[in-house]
Amino acid sequence: MPQSAAPASQPLPIALAYLLDADSEGVVRRSFADVGFVDGQVMRGSVDAAVDELSRRGSPRFLILDISGISEPLPRISRLAEVCDPGTEVIVVGERNDIVLYRDLRSVGVAEYFYKPLIGSVLSRTLAEISTGTRSQLQTRSGRLVIVIGVRGGVGATTIATNLAWYISEIRQSGVLLLDLDLHSGDAALQLHAQPGHALREALDDPERIDELFLERGVITVAGRLGLLAGLEPLDDRLTLNEDAVQMLLQKLLTHYRYVLVDLPAEAALSLPAMLHMPATVLLVSDGSLAATREVGRWLEFLGPNTPERTVLHVHNKKSTEGALPDEEMLRVIPPPDVSIRWDRKVLGAAVLGTKSVQERSAIRDGMAALSVRLSGAAAEVERPLWKRIFG
Repeated sequence: MPQSAAPASQPLPIALAYLLDADSEGVVRRSFADVGFVDGQVMRGSVDAAVDELSRRGSPRFLILDISGISEPLPRISRLAEVCDPGTEVIVVGERNDIVLYRDLRSVGVAEYFYKPLIGSVLSRTLAEISTGTRSQLQTRSGRLVIVIGVRGGVGATTIATNLAWYISEIRQSGVLLLDLDLHSGDAALQLHAQPGHALREALDDPERIDELFLERGVITVAGRLGLLAGLEPLDDRLTLNEDAVQMLLQKLLTHYRYVLVDLPAEAALSLPAMLHMPATVLLVSDGSLAATREVGRWLEFLGPNTPERTVLHVHNKKSTEGALPDEEMLRVIPPPDVSIRWDRKVLGAAVLGTKSVQERSAIRDGMAALSVRLSGAAAEVERPLWKRIFG
């Protein structure tokens, strides 16, 4: 009999399978034994069941999914990627012998696709090759890099970075690492009610030492899926960011987290030009003032046009605040903002109490939902008004 969903407290096995028929379950269970995955588990369930359970349990090293009966599987696989660690190897099984489907699945990071009926020897060989690293041309998945830059001081870039990290981890249920690269006066830890440490400085001084133990001890756990790397170095220690060290740190972090968000001061960003052209989404945060609008235009020119690997988005924070340019005046200088977050005076008071208090304001929640859609392509969670929830 297939196993039912395991409780969240149960240790995570090295391999999990969610399948829809008994024949496939038997083949996969035998393949797990052949390869030596003695704790491998086979569940009866769909991709949606896998997403639901893995969002609570975490993800295994190997994951096998059944997409039989799904006409458009790619959106489901993309949603799965939001709750899986980048290091999870995904094998998909289905009922179609379709080369286009195979190529589409491979393009989004799926290790292999097999159509039914499954052949145990082929599946066992594939699992063995992946686990030993002998599989040729294996596509590895990496986390998504998001760089948040305030075009001027006071526009709210750190508030955007901390609240976006919180939203993705708590609402989207994805693993997030927030990296505050303002090592002298960064406020990310303050807003998240965390104590900055010295691990970030150590990592930048010697990025080669970053390993599982370092991440376990050096990353501050803010919430279940939200980690923080932040420091508060002495003012007389004039630290200069080394671009090679920063890039090496990011590459290490991207293999462990689905999202890595970087709160990057504008001055520091100018000294890290190669980082700004890594595969990433760059968020330019402004407050709609004349000076900030001018700076958005300068940054867009500095960064250059979007590429298939790097996208620049303008986030207009504090929309309609006193002193902001009218929309028609802004559009004479720069293109329309990609995301606008309306002004809410109470956000200022809430910000003093930290991210959790800010999230209680609908303006910031709506803005984070819109940003998460732009980052992931997933549908936003729309909060229904009370009367609609009551009267349907």
